[in-house]
Order: sequence, then C-alpha cells, then structure tokens
Amino acid sequence: MIYHNPWIYTPVRTVLAIWHQLTKSETKFVSAQIPELAKCSVLMKERSRVEETIYAMQRAGAGSLQVISDFDMTLTRFAHNGTRVPTTHNILDNRLLIDEDCTKKMRELLNTYYPIEIDAGRTAEEKLPLMVEWWTEVHELLIQQKIRKDMLAKAVKESSAMLRDGYKLFFDHLTEQRVPLLIFSAGVGDVLEEVIRQNHVFYPNVHIISNYMDFDQTGVLRAFKGQLIHSFNKREGALSHAAGLRELQGRPNVLLLGDSLGDLTMADGVSEHQNILTIGFLNDKVEERKESYINSFDIVLVQDETMDVANAVLRYITSLRHK
Repeated sequence: MIYHNPWIYTPVRTVLAIWHQLTKSETKFVSAQIPELAKCSVLMKERSRVEETIYAMQRAGAGSLQVISDFDMTLTRFAHNGTRVPTTHNILDNRLLIDEDCTKKMRELLNTYYPIEIDAGRTAEEKLPLMVEWWTEVHELLIQQKIRKDMLAKAVKESSAMLRDGYKLFFDHLTEQRVPLLIFSAGVGDVLEEVIRQNHVFYPNVHIISNYMDFDQTGVLRAFKGQLIHSFNKREGALSHAAGLRELQGRPNVLLLGDSLGDLTMADGVSEHQNILTIGFLNDKVEERKESYINSFDIVLVQDETMDVANAVLRYITSLRHK
C-alpha cells in the first residue's frame, strides 16, 4: 500500500508561508496576553516587531534574559502630585550635607545644562562635552562640602525620593526568576543604593554601575571613584564593565529601560545578543521629544509614573514556554 504525504509535494514557498502565518498568529497572541500595551500612554512605531521580539524572548525563557535599566526618572518617578521627585544628585541637596551656597550653584548648573540634555535639536555629540562640564562641576562642588558618609542614609530618608508605582513587583519578580538586573546610572551610586535599600529591594541579583563617592578614613568625601558616567557616555561604561559581570554572560536577550536617548547604548556591552527590547519613559517636554523617542525606543511611555508595562512584559517573557 502506498501512502501519500501531501507535505512532500507542497512547494517550499507554501510551507514558509504557512509557517509565517502560524508565527504571525502566535505574535498576535502577545497583545492579548499583555493588555497593558493598549494603555493610552503607550506609543509604538512598529507594534508587530515589538510583538515578535517579545514572543522570541518568551520562547527563550527567563534563563536567557537580563534587564538593564537607568535609575533616575526611570526606576524612580519623575514627579508626584505635580512636584518633581529628586534625583540621586538632588537628594544631596540637604542641609545635613551641603550649605545654601552650594545648593544655589547646583541649581544654576541644573537650569543651564538640563535644557541642553533634553534638547531634541542637538546631537549626542554636541551634548557630550557639555554633560562632562555639568557633572564635573557638580562633583567638584560636592567634594568641597566634605560630605559625611554616615549622613547619607538620613538624607535619603528625609528626601521625597520615590520609586515608580509597581517597583516592588518589578524587583521581586526578577529575583524570584533569577534574572539579573543591571542598574546603569549617571547619578550617585552611594545614594542610589541607599534608596533601594530603604525600599527593601536591594537583592543579590541587582548590580549597579554608577558614580561612587570616595571617602577618606574618617568618612569624609574626598573624590569620586573611577571614570565619570553621565547621560551620554554610557556606551563606554557598558563596554568597560561588561567583562566583569559574569552573571550577565550567556543571557542574550535584553529588556532595556531608560528615560534618555543616551540610555539606548547601555546594552552595547552585551556580547552576541539575540533580542533587545527597549522601553523609554518620556517624562518631560513631550511634544518636542515624542518623534525622536518613537523613532528610537521600541515602546514609549508618555508621562507614565508606573512600572505597569515593564511588569506586564516581564510577566509574559518569564511565563512557561509554549509547548
């Protein structure tokens, strides 16, 4: 008896078309499983590509995933009840640590350089030397204040620093799934650590690259350690630190979170990456910067003070693979 298998006679082009159709159906299932992507604050230039990337990352599983995130205005809120939430540098604006004259000078620098940092009309190359000037001058002012290490925790506690709504679910889920979280910050590492420590989410899977203070034997600030990290040189930092973070090796899929176009280079140190999904928080000057963010990030969150979308994407990616 002769059995005929219709697949044998099916043209290759037809088989590929069927496979593409099946895959397309699976990726459409992604949006149904992540309703948060339909929020009015969510913008995407290529929804289908986002769905395909999320689907591919979910197929690979949690063991192939790492998360790389900025801190200030990404993991922390931009504003609360109409008032700006302090960055790690701003938290140091406390009479326990610095005097009134230092506060005045730091605010003058902020008013001068922050508009440049977010200026959509300037290139990263144009901004870079100006960001170096800003960070360097601020750090020099802080060093002159002889800040005491033992006062940092109190300054953080007295500040209005706030992580985004849903932060605990974000940190808890990553540690439960054993997914490493690399926080890559142009802020002050010592303050950053204290913020997440006081929020009880400084877990062993959390790794931090930032500007760390160098204290003398009496606990007084005398310098900042290592290479200066600002918002537009994270690529250099990513490349120089990548080899030392063994926990991140063998994890070719990356979920990247940031609030600045400069944050997009944070994954440049990931060798042999397969899929990178980028989520950008557009916090300020929305109309001026919307186009550049949509053209640069896969998912853009407009004035969204929550971790809802990131948590939903993570929940899907780390769910059990389809059989």
